[in-house]
Amino acid sequence: MNFHFATAWERIADTIPDQPALICGNQTHSWREYDDRAARFAAVLEGAGLGAGAKVGIYLHNCNEYLEAQYGIFKIRGCPINVNYRYKADELVYLLDNADAEAVVYQACYAMRIWEIRDRLPKVKLWVQVDDGTEALLHDAVDFERGLRGNPPAPRVERAMDDLYMLYTGGTTGLPKGVMYNNGEFCMAMCMGYVAHGFDVPTSVDELPDLVTRLAAAGGVPRSVVGCPLMHGTGMWLGTFIPLLLGGSVVTFSKLGFDPDLMWSLVEQHRATSVVIVGDAFARPMLESLNAARDAGHPFDLASLTQIVSSGVMWSAEVKEGLLEHHDMELVDTMGSTEGGMGSSVTSRDRSPRTATFELSEGVKVFADDGRELQPGDEAVGRVASSGLVPIGYYKDPVKSAETFREIDGVRYSFPGDYARVEADGSITLLGRGSVCINTAGEKVFPEEVEEAVKRFETVLDCLVVGVPDERFGERVVAVTSLRESAQQAEHEVIEYARQQLAGYKVPKHILFVDEVRRAANGKPDYKWARRTAEAAYGA
Repeated sequence: MNFHFATAWERIADTIPDQPALICGNQTHSWREYDDRAARFAAVLEGAGLGAGAKVGIYLHNCNEYLEAQYGIFKIRGCPINVNYRYKADELVYLLDNADAEAVVYQACYAMRIWEIRDRLPKVKLWVQVDDGTEALLHDAVDFERGLRGNPPAPRVERAMDDLYMLYTGGTTGLPKGVMYNNGEFCMAMCMGYVAHGFDVPTSVDELPDLVTRLAAAGGVPRSVVGCPLMHGTGMWLGTFIPLLLGGSVVTFSKLGFDPDLMWSLVEQHRATSVVIVGDAFARPMLESLNAARDAGHPFDLASLTQIVSSGVMWSAEVKEGLLEHHDMELVDTMGSTEGGMGSSVTSRDRSPRTATFELSEGVKVFADDGRELQPGDEAVGRVASSGLVPIGYYKDPVKSAETFREIDGVRYSFPGDYARVEADGSITLLGRGSVCINTAGEKVFPEEVEEAVKRFETVLDCLVVGVPDERFGERVVAVTSLRESAQQAEHEVIEYARQQLAGYKVPKHILFVDEVRRAANGKPDYKWARRTAEAAYGA
């Protein structure tokens, strides 16, 4: 049981050194180059005094350098920290400080933001800038490419399965949390991809060379186009970890803002076998792009595509049906979170699509709030719990860890907060988070954080933030707001004020002014009232 991401990829690089591993724009790196560049980055980190257990923030758009940096961090037995590139100064400082980051790899276009916050992060020993042609190199920072050229590859080392791997998620309190996993166990779980190709899950990384060779001989090596950000679990885990552990390749594009025409052109150009997205926010524009190309008489060539995989938000049945009209493939809708996978729904031309209905994975159950396990056909609603790969806990948050990761009848479960109903056939219908978390285009928005930003505006008295249904993005953010006595305020002024403090996806799309924001006598917010009020104004 010697699993570890770095060790696994080293075995694969030795087996298929000349096959493509990373593709971004006009830049393709073979497995040999991928391993070499990661080893050189590992040397950069070691030169700054980083070693086993070190946390390194990755503050990059989708690009080859993102995956090379992550691999290099794994090589030194370190822990990569995913950084949301939409964060503003205070959000970045909180995340990097909470993670105990000792180094940060950042996109050049964010150099001025790094300059703004670097003095507030005394734990950081090394700043590495990835040139994108926008900003000059910051003083005392290391240029990524120069660092690679100036260092020989770090030697390979023995690694431990219990090295820390961590992915930051929002959590229900509104502050980012690091979800901790055992590196080796997580790597082994990602090797489940072999099952889909008719192989048993490997029990050692030493089995990977033979499996990769056999998979390649059978023509089953995947080529994945990642349509969503690598900084989130869907893009990284489903779009990157799984195909790379199968000896495949990953296609990314660094352009911000989802461009479905570009994505389909990459599928066509690189003969991609899979596309990874996040629900309708991606799938609807993709369908519109296919329709437009077909109507113009120049349809995209999708012959190589075998599946589209989505996770994290709603993927509606009508959009799935539209995609299947263009090409016969599998649409894999997975139910899960950073805290663990729970189920999936596979749609094809032979299997009718359903919205929010999933087959439970092994070890997944639904428990009522009183602790009773719900059985098929039970009318009650319960919380989904997974006993498969359960995280170690949240980094530096034992209280929330105890709430989310609990033992029932001697079995440890993860309770991410999803509520569901168990249908008579054993499938479940996902009803959503029990918390007031807002999910917009795959991004989690937590009301308390937005409320505080809006309430800092001088004329605002009180505010509750809720999500209202949105056809494309799942939900859009609405701030139900009351003003101080006799105050008059324009909606756009409050929105722009919030924009100065928050990442763009958190900024309210609407400010709904009301005479009074309802709260209980003890001051607790009445979110049900706020949501009804917002939906009445902007449509349910």
